[in-house]
Amino acid sequence: MIETVGTRGRKPWAFLEEYRGRFFNGQWPALPEMFRISCSLYGDRPCLTIYEPDRISLTYTETLQKVEAIARWLHGRGVKKGDKIGVTGKNSPEWAAAYLGVLFAGATVVPIDYQLKNEELDLLLKTAKTIMLFVDEEKHAYYKGGACDLKEVISLKKGLGTYVYDLDGPEAVIEQAESGDLAAILFTSGTMGNPKGVMLTHENFVSDCYLAQGHMKLFCTDVFYALLPIHHAYTMLAVLIETLSVGAEVVFGKRMVTKAILKDLKEAKITMLLAVPLLFNKVLAGIIKGIREKGPIAYALISFLMAISGFIKKVFKVNPGKKMFGFILEKASLTTLRIGICGGGPLAPSVFKKYNQLGIDFVQGYGLTETSPIINLNPVEAYKETSVGKVIPYVDMKILDPDERGVGEVILKGPMVMQGYFEMPEETAEIFTEDGYLKTGDLGYLDSENYLYLTGRAKNMIVTEGGKNVYPEEIENEFQLFEEIDQILVRGYTEGKGTAEHIEALVYPTPEWAEGKTEADIEARANAIVSEVNQRLLPYQRIERTAIRKEPMEMTTTKKIKRDTV
Repeated sequence: MIETVGTRGRKPWAFLEEYRGRFFNGQWPALPEMFRISCSLYGDRPCLTIYEPDRISLTYTETLQKVEAIARWLHGRGVKKGDKIGVTGKNSPEWAAAYLGVLFAGATVVPIDYQLKNEELDLLLKTAKTIMLFVDEEKHAYYKGGACDLKEVISLKKGLGTYVYDLDGPEAVIEQAESGDLAAILFTSGTMGNPKGVMLTHENFVSDCYLAQGHMKLFCTDVFYALLPIHHAYTMLAVLIETLSVGAEVVFGKRMVTKAILKDLKEAKITMLLAVPLLFNKVLAGIIKGIREKGPIAYALISFLMAISGFIKKVFKVNPGKKMFGFILEKASLTTLRIGICGGGPLAPSVFKKYNQLGIDFVQGYGLTETSPIINLNPVEAYKETSVGKVIPYVDMKILDPDERGVGEVILKGPMVMQGYFEMPEETAEIFTEDGYLKTGDLGYLDSENYLYLTGRAKNMIVTEGGKNVYPEEIENEFQLFEEIDQILVRGYTEGKGTAEHIEALVYPTPEWAEGKTEADIEARANAIVSEVNQRLLPYQRIERTAIRKEPMEMTTTKKIKRDTV
């Protein structure tokens, strides 16, 4: 049975007991069962919204009607439990409706990055054995033309053929998914060659959704912003599924362009912004730049007030920043923002700190696709700037083979851990310890209060001549607030026949800053920044050489540099 009462009172998932036996029977509801519960409570509230440019929104009741119609249509086309249906396209209400429709039909959804090349997407569709595909306008003609031998190709854009919102079918008894059934196959970064499809059940998603709320209060009045690609586990769970679990509203962002983002934030009155370090760094850089333009005296005064605000917030649990810096937040379209959550990569503690000083409840989380993904989250009322968060309830986390600093590989067990990689038993066996703990591949340590501190990826670790372990991500964090640097990658290199590694930095300057400057000027400024950072680092962590890149380094859809391609 689900634990309903804890030391701090009623758990966020305790209310599910009232629906057990009526809407679901397992320990956790399946995703369609969870959505039906929310529809029974919040039927008239807005659910899926987009600005094109005017506001278009579906209520929970309207969304349920469309989703059930899609499920009936799929059932009428012979779709049954266990069948794999692909969904690929830009973020939209239609994408969410297709995703839910597949699950309501009892089938398994295969969400795929729409930015992949056709041959990459083909490989994933074939690997997952998909029989149908929901696709947007960019790739509709290609798949409608017969690629991948799909039984049906359904458009996520009106006017291109079979349109998702026009689907319907006769009433039928559809075999519903149970909590232990496979809900989705998600492919991890690095899709070519031998792609790994992470198998996640309904219970994986739903348990993770509610257990994460053990560290964060969510309300039906919240407005989430689906800006990052929704096929990614982070946005899928932490935005879409979390929204649907509490009867909140999700607004779909169309473009990763600062002007469009600020417009959406203001018009939609966003309260929950989940993004990656790159976006939060850019927004903060714009804020800091605006403050600097007020002159050195004003900048010094505001910086001093920010420090006071942060101290009061941290020590006395009171948030004066929203009133103190309302004029700054208004200009940045952040006045309605209740919580900012950073995930998908490491964030510099200095950035974390400044957002909280400005009066935004800003936290960081951590997880993997293989863990649905959330396993750590900073409680708003007890955040730690240098930590990726406290272990969420029901997760058993350990550090494997810790060194003298307590640093080792992070391993864990919990109801959100995947079932394995699709049809890859050997790779599945490799990622688990003999006693069933998932090996994350990340290095870190836990403090006495079960907060996790990450130092880097095991495969990226640099071993210096003195035998010291250096974690590139820790060094890269030091560069996040330099507006001159758009990308930086720190890595090891060897000289001669030696095996000991030295440290180098690859730097791609910010194009706007670099425009009109000579190569010598750019190199001199980059070297000056590296020298400044080196002074803050331990001697064995210091960068020994710097290379300026003329082209940006390839990034994933969550804006992390693909280290293997550099």
